[in-house]
Amino acid sequence: MKILANGTLVTPEGARRGDVALDDGKVARLADHIEPAEGDEVVDVDGCWVFPGFIDAHTHLQCWTGMDWTADSFETGTRAAACGGTTTIVDYATADRGVTMPDALDEWHRRADGTCTSNYAFHMALTEWSEKNRRDLAVMRERGVCSFKTYFAYDHLRLDDADTLEVLEALKPLDGILCVHCENGTLVDRLQQRVFDSGVTGPEGHPLSRPDVCEAEAISRLLYIAHLAGDAKVNVVHLSTKLGLEAIRDAKARGQKNIYVETCPQYLLLDDSRYKEEGEDGFAGAKYVMSPPLRKPTDVAALREAVVAGEIDTIATDHCSFNLHGQKDRGVGDFRKIPNGGPGIEHRPALMATSFAGQLGPEGLCRLMSEGPAKVFGMWPRKGRLAEGADADVCVWDPEARWTISAATQQQAVDHTPYEGFACRGRAHLVYVNGELAARDGQPTGARPGTFVSR
Repeated sequence: MKILANGTLVTPEGARRGDVALDDGKVARLADHIEPAEGDEVVDVDGCWVFPGFIDAHTHLQCWTGMDWTADSFETGTRAAACGGTTTIVDYATADRGVTMPDALDEWHRRADGTCTSNYAFHMALTEWSEKNRRDLAVMRERGVCSFKTYFAYDHLRLDDADTLEVLEALKPLDGILCVHCENGTLVDRLQQRVFDSGVTGPEGHPLSRPDVCEAEAISRLLYIAHLAGDAKVNVVHLSTKLGLEAIRDAKARGQKNIYVETCPQYLLLDDSRYKEEGEDGFAGAKYVMSPPLRKPTDVAALREAVVAGEIDTIATDHCSFNLHGQKDRGVGDFRKIPNGGPGIEHRPALMATSFAGQLGPEGLCRLMSEGPAKVFGMWPRKGRLAEGADADVCVWDPEARWTISAATQQQAVDHTPYEGFACRGRAHLVYVNGELAARDGQPTGARPGTFVSR
C-alpha cells in the first residue's frame, strides 16, 4: 500500500489536511493520519495539494486529417498528459463517411491499446446519419462510449440541422450526450474565399474568416434544436466568444436544461494579436491557427469571468498538434492550407493554476478539470473525486514550484508550444495512474499503466 502523507486533500467535501492510501488500483482510505503497516510505502507530500487526477475531455491524438497525421500519437500524447497531471483523456474517435461506428472504434482501440501512460476513453464523432448509425448508437453504449460528436463546420464532417435533431432524439433514451463543434461552416467557407481574394493570405486571415457571429449563430441554432429534441443533453465544445456565451445564457434564461459548456486555455489566455507574430521565418503566427480561432481581448475577459462565476463546466484542451515546420508551413501564402489545431495536453493544469491564482482555489481547479468532466462524461464517481473506492488516479501538486514552459523541454511531440516562455507557478509533482507512479516533476517514469475507461 502507498500512503501519501501530510498533504492537503482536495475532496468533494472540500480541502483538508490528511493522508490518502492507494492499494490495488483504488483509493483505499482517507484519514487525518494513516499508520503504515509493515511493507507500506510512505511518501511525504507536505505542502502539496492532492487532487483526483485531472481529466482532459477533448483531445485528437494519432488522428489522420486527410493530409496529415497529428504530431502526437497516443503514446506521446498520454505521456505528456500524465507529466502535466492529467490521468485520463477522452479522445475523439471518428467514423468517416462510409465507415461504421463499430469499425471506427476498433481502429481507435488499435491506435491506443497498450501504448498509453494516462487512461483513455473515446467520444464517437458521426459524419453522416443513417438507420445503421441509429442502431449502432446502442452498440456504442454497450462498448463503453456514452458521448458523441457532430459538426456544424467542415464539408467532410458536418451534418445538417434535421440530422442533428434526429441524432439528439436518438441519444435521449440512451442517456447519451452530444458534443458539437459550433461554427457556421457555410459562412466560414464563403468568408475564407473573400478574405483570401482581398489579398490577406497569412495567418492573420484565419480569425477574419471565422468571426464571432459564426460561432454564436451555430451555438444558438444547436440549443434551439436541442430544445426541440426535448432538452437533449448537449456539450458546447471549445467556447471562444462573448457572443457565444451570451447565446448560452439566453437559452438557460429561457429555462432550457442539459446544456454543458467547455472552453480551453487558449481562449482564456491568448488573443488574436498572436496571428501577427513573425518569428525567424515570418510565419510564427501559424502556431495559433486552430478552430475556433483566438479571439479579441474582450472575449478573453468575458470567458475568464464566466469561469470564475461557475458558468463553465469543463476546461479541456482540444489538443490537436501539428508541427510548424513540415506541416503548418504548407500554408505559406494561403492561410486556408494551414492545418488547424494546436498542442496543450501537457500544460493545461499549470496554465489554469497560474493564470487563475487568487481567483480559483484548489476546489475550483478540481471542479473544472476533474469533477466536472467526470460528471459530464459518465466517469463519476469512479473518477474525478478523491474518495474511498475511487480509482487511484491522483495528482500530487506542488503549488510553489516555479518553472517555464518551453518547446525545448516539453514531452509533447511537436516543435512548438503556444505558451513559450509562460512562467508557471505550480506543477504536478507526483502523478499516479491506477495507483502506479507515471510521472514525477514533469518527467515520465517510463510506466504505461493507462487503460481504457468504459463509460
